[in-house]
Amino acid sequence: MMSNSLPARRFTGWHMTAILIAFFAVVIAVNLLMATVAVGSFGGTVVENSYVASQRFNGWLAAAREQGRLGWKDDVPTDHARHVVLTLGDDAGAPVRFGTVKALARHPLGRAADITLAFRETAPGHYVSEVALPPGRWHVRLSIRHAGSEQHLIREID
Repeated sequence: MMSNSLPARRFTGWHMTAILIAFFAVVIAVNLLMATVAVGSFGGTVVENSYVASQRFNGWLAAAREQGRLGWKDDVPTDHARHVVLTLGDDAGAPVRFGTVKALARHPLGRAADITLAFRETAPGHYVSEVALPPGRWHVRLSIRHAGSEQHLIREID
């Protein structure tokens, strides 16, 4: 009786060479893709001069401790029209009234121009930006001045 089975193929050096070439081709292609995406999505520098920033670091820590002692509580959402809304209260829950609020909205990847925001107080402790933000994710740097005190916040808004 005859067998219908095919003869077994031998695994040769050429097979191993093809497997290694295919493996490294995939690794190199993925690395090139990831590097291209990383370089294309980086929006710029974090600080202009890292040495100068390191020299100012302790001052920034002291300012943060002083800001923490104010005890202000904040909430920073957007309304239905994408205006930034800041609700600001003190540690006792009373609204912080008659403050001056300014902000700079930055796109996290630097793909959109920065937007300067001015705020008006619409109710006690309730401040609304005069300009609406375009759709997307934004980092908003708020500067709040009230009765000789100052607070700086960075909030992410979607």
